[in-house]
Amino acid sequence: MINPLLGQLLAVARDAAKLIARHYEEGFEIGYKGPNDPVTSADQAANALIVSQLSAILPHIPIVAEESDPATFANYRKAERILFVDPLDGTRDFIRRNGEFAVMIGLYEEQRAQLGVVFAPVPGVAWLGSVGEGAWRVEGDGEPMRISPTTTARLADADLLVSRSRSAEGIAKASALLGVASVTRMGSAGLKGAKIADGSSDLYLSPGVAGQRWDACAIDAIVTAAGGRFGDSHGHPLNYRDADLSNRSGLLASNAELFDAALERLAAHRSQQPT
Repeated sequence: MINPLLGQLLAVARDAAKLIARHYEEGFEIGYKGPNDPVTSADQAANALIVSQLSAILPHIPIVAEESDPATFANYRKAERILFVDPLDGTRDFIRRNGEFAVMIGLYEEQRAQLGVVFAPVPGVAWLGSVGEGAWRVEGDGEPMRISPTTTARLADADLLVSRSRSAEGIAKASALLGVASVTRMGSAGLKGAKIADGSSDLYLSPGVAGQRWDACAIDAIVTAAGGRFGDSHGHPLNYRDADLSNRSGLLASNAELFDAALERLAAHRSQQPT
């Protein structure tokens, strides 16, 4: 049984996912916030819906949402609880119509990412987690099913998830660096994190700048709640009160067995680079 607040976050994410699915089927407008940084009418509509509903459920809690005016969450660092929202994670994949995009809602409290929901509008599947209570996968309007990461113990046997935007050369380098058995490309940080939590893959690495805190909070909570491990590419927990919202040190998520081994490979690689 999931706790009531997590259930409310799931309901909000489901409403946003249904709205996004309508845009996906009926058409949407595309704009640009910067070079190679698209935003669609679906992003904006989902952002407005999520912020409105979360404000009713958890009034007076700052909502750090990707498409909101930063002035609306200017004092988030001082709050005891903070909501992080990516209304449509994987906008480029949404535009490409490959189905690899998701709604992400995470709640930070007690000095950690505590609750998380990732909802994939296509095909209508959600992953959710509450640290200390567990993690679940929900198909459509079905019952939550408990999930857990893989038990793969060796990098040589592991599957690594990387961004769909990675080049063939980049994939080859990532494979050689970690010594994994296979590499799978996928859009949406949320979906990649969810696949680690539910045991569909073993390891997710984004070594460079990996989006913003709203790309991390939900999967941080879900992977941790499922029994996996999550941090930046140096193994450090993310500071959700940082004035800089960028994930500048990358992201790493894995089952419990592979995290330290991956960090050792990454550290050894950095030590060989010229300073």
